[in-house]
Amino acid sequence: HNLPPGLEYLNQLDQIIIHQQVELLEAILGTETSSKYEIKNPLGQRVYFAVEENGCFDRKLCSPLRAFTIRIADNAGREVIRVIRPLRCNSCCFPCFLQELEVQSPPGTIAGYVVQNWDPFLPKFTIQNQSKEDVLKIIGPCATCGCFEDVDFEVKALNEMTTIGKISKYWSGFVNNVFTNTANFGIQVPVDLDVRIKAVMIGACFLIDLMFFENSLDGL
Repeated sequence: HNLPPGLEYLNQLDQIIIHQQVELLEAILGTETSSKYEIKNPLGQRVYFAVEENGCFDRKLCSPLRAFTIRIADNAGREVIRVIRPLRCNSCCFPCFLQELEVQSPPGTIAGYVVQNWDPFLPKFTIQNQSKEDVLKIIGPCATCGCFEDVDFEVKALNEMTTIGKISKYWSGFVNNVFTNTANFGIQVPVDLDVRIKAVMIGACFLIDLMFFENSLDGL
């Protein structure tokens, strides 16, 4: 009841697949282009399409720290989620200016936030609701270079003891991972999780992709 328009698709999903589309120019020339993604259900059916908006200057000089807006539309072309990332720091030396991402659904209405937490060893994030109240934690591995294997970021309760899901970067093969930056992710969460928080988890997936995998080529 009272779901944001377009998020009805997420209501019965406990798994979300995000597949980045490979741009021919980027694959051949190594030229960074705006990212485009398909967001699918577990059956591989597309439920959303996402496009990153930013300037060429940002992609060239600030990647993977670049500011961006990702617009997510349903199959009817209606924008249902907007993900906004300002230009911020990614260094443990500046713990007061770490990553923070805002997710809106519908656009213009806050659904929640993804906030990076300072930690000397592990990637850590907090998922917050629209009132900036902490809801979940995301904790990644100390090494995210995952050669020839998936990399899992665990979704945990606030006590960081109970694991309720995960965001996984899927290994997609030698050719894809070495010659392109194409990303394939899976999000697993409880089916009864608030759809707004599910939308925020999609935003968290985009943030994790750019922070840890944009130029890493999975460690190869």
